[in-house]
Amino acid sequence: MREITIGNRKVGPNHPPLVIAEIGINHEGSFEKAIQMVDDAFEVGCECVKFQTHVVHDEMVPNNVIPGNAEESIWDIMSRCALSKEEEYRLKKYTESKGMIFLSTPFSRAAAVQLEEMGVVAYKIGSGECNNYPLVEHIARYRKPIILSTGMNDINSIKKSVDILRKYNTPYALLHCTSIYPTPYDKVRLGALEELRDTFPDAVLGLSDHSLSNYPSFGAVALGASILERHFTSDKNWPGPDIPISMDPKELKELIEGSFAIFQAIGGRKEILEAEQPTINFAYACVVTLRDIEAGEELTMENIWVKRPGTGEIKAEHFNSLLGKKATTNIKKDEQVRWEYISE
Repeated sequence: MREITIGNRKVGPNHPPLVIAEIGINHEGSFEKAIQMVDDAFEVGCECVKFQTHVVHDEMVPNNVIPGNAEESIWDIMSRCALSKEEEYRLKKYTESKGMIFLSTPFSRAAAVQLEEMGVVAYKIGSGECNNYPLVEHIARYRKPIILSTGMNDINSIKKSVDILRKYNTPYALLHCTSIYPTPYDKVRLGALEELRDTFPDAVLGLSDHSLSNYPSFGAVALGASILERHFTSDKNWPGPDIPISMDPKELKELIEGSFAIFQAIGGRKEILEAEQPTINFAYACVVTLRDIEAGEELTMENIWVKRPGTGEIKAEHFNSLLGKKATTNIKKDEQVRWEYISE
């Protein structure tokens, strides 16, 4: 069975989807903003918030590379947005005091060590590190559940990371992801979930989505996703490279409620439910007389037909089998026909 446990939360096909509010660096280095986003996520029923842990000097060398969704270098962005270890510890403690799950993505070995020292219950590895096999192995050695995003990686690349996770018997989940900000709907490719399911039968599956609505996430649940992750902000007017693709509290609430509704709706078999009987009672049609019928009279299209309600003994499906048979007794007009009234 595909299932992992994060803290006390079981995650897999037999459980409601885990919705992760990806706060990331939307706080822009402000601890107060980070706290506000935790509060706002909690108020709409979110179970899990996720941050990013950046130890910049261990993560990258100084550079002038500008991400596609930003106007300054990645070095400058992360230098400005990185929270201190003490601030992250306080965030974790505050989040967990509200009964929520605290997750963070380490972008370097030093960041992973820092999170392990903080006692996190699980790790999220971002798409950019999916093929960073030395870092994947470092984190896998902790043998805590790992949620691995797979954007910018194909099946062969993902297999190498999964082999590492299996080597250490690390519980894991794979999130399909498209690393385009924002992601056009025709680039979301929910069909990848089936490919991941077939290739990695022991993986819990999910979607990390960068589109501009909840629609892909809802579709993913119907296709078996057990984890949904989207960027989150308290205010879409705040500055930050990820703000334009982030959901606000209203959208987060809709994602939580909608994904749970879809989870409840999937599965089952095409069979008649006991709870449908009250509807059957009025909606089905049964064989009734169109006029008085005398004993011995032949049943024809002119003297019997099918009408509601569905409380009669002979349902419409048996109508044709009655034609040509004879009544064994007098039957009044508009009476529901019974089998005992008909000759064999």
